[in-house]
Amino acid sequence: MKRFHFAIVLVFLTFTALGQKPRILVTTDIGGDPDDQQALVRLMVYANEYEIEGLVSSAAGTPGELKEEIINPEMIKEIINGYAKVYPNLQKHDAGYIPPAQLLAVVKEGNPHRGWENVGQGNDTEGSEWIIKQADKEDARPLNICIFGGQTDVAQALWKVKNTRTAVEYQQFIDKIRVYDIMDQDRIFNAIIAEHPTLFYILSKAPQGADKREGTYRGMYLGGNESLTSLEWLKEHVIEDHGPLGKLYPTETWTDPNPHGALKEGDTPSWFFFLDYGLGHAEHPEYGGWGGRYQKNASGYYTDAKDHFQNETNARATIYRWRDDFQQHFAARMDWCVEDFDRANHAPKVSVQGFSKQESIMLQAKDGEILEFNASGSTDPDGDELHYEWMVYPEAGNLNSTPNLKVQGAKASVKMPKLAADESLHIILRVTDKGSPALTSYERIIIKNP
Repeated sequence: MKRFHFAIVLVFLTFTALGQKPRILVTTDIGGDPDDQQALVRLMVYANEYEIEGLVSSAAGTPGELKEEIINPEMIKEIINGYAKVYPNLQKHDAGYIPPAQLLAVVKEGNPHRGWENVGQGNDTEGSEWIIKQADKEDARPLNICIFGGQTDVAQALWKVKNTRTAVEYQQFIDKIRVYDIMDQDRIFNAIIAEHPTLFYILSKAPQGADKREGTYRGMYLGGNESLTSLEWLKEHVIEDHGPLGKLYPTETWTDPNPHGALKEGDTPSWFFFLDYGLGHAEHPEYGGWGGRYQKNASGYYTDAKDHFQNETNARATIYRWRDDFQQHFAARMDWCVEDFDRANHAPKVSVQGFSKQESIMLQAKDGEILEFNASGSTDPDGDELHYEWMVYPEAGNLNSTPNLKVQGAKASVKMPKLAADESLHIILRVTDKGSPALTSYERIIIKNP
């Protein structure tokens, strides 16, 4: 690579690259807004990408909207049973899909009651005990907790550990957990973070006093290309002619409909965030990806950040900017439910010359230096032609200006700008195949001044 003299300063070994998958545990208020069922149907066709270690059924609905307090684990099992019917076909595409019996074994009952008054002595549940058991596993990987709804069970697990173990043991437990919380639905976030200030915690929610529709997670269905959330799109790609699992995808939710209506999936960003696919980095919420982009505040937890995309600047854009890509992936995986391998599409494999796929590309380079990259070694499992797009992601690197990339197909170069100590240059490579639906894979290159 000409005129390319840099030092590799940091390498992250990704769990997936080493043959390990991210560990996730979901708490869901399924039985309230049907978007929980939507999110779980999608999660099932991604069950090859994770170790799903818990599906905890917590108090259904939203505070004040239901008269009776209930949990609905049978609704989780119904979706798993739908998955079981397409599981043999999914295995044709990836042998790593989790056996349905293994998923059924991790469905647990949480607390049918919400709120801080239901945390403390005498409030242990099967769900809260399971959270403790999974976090206590001898495993170097963190336990990623995706809160669709059900903070109360997470809070109870944390309360018990804090009150029954030494301070050192408690901190060791906290250090093994990452939490992504959709909207503070049990309304106890402030109490949780006050009690556990060092907990890795992402709160995806519009700021206090703002329109609640401005929350990052609503980028799943609001803003951007909303035709991809329409009932027509869902019928074509998910619900009709895609097997028993697709038929379980609800077409109505509690939200006010967007102009096209149907898909909401407000909880999906919580598990998207931990997906290892070359774009997002779970240890760095500020980098951004399908699960949104977040910034650490003075209190130490993460809140919604904003991106500028297609002449709009808002938090939702940190998700909807990727909607074309993640919807195409969803459509392809629903095809996997019913099609043989050679009749479906599969994502390309990105390769940047000079770097192993066990590395995240983290570089140092002096200002004025010219860096050149070559991704022509990328391949496609189906033999499809590939299209390359190189882009700078300024918000991810805290940049106030965007340096120009010189691009020629699979190759790109950039003249390194002078960066401040808190700035970095994030280059995103999107490699898209010519299959149907067209699928995109990514690589992120992060460069800092020495």
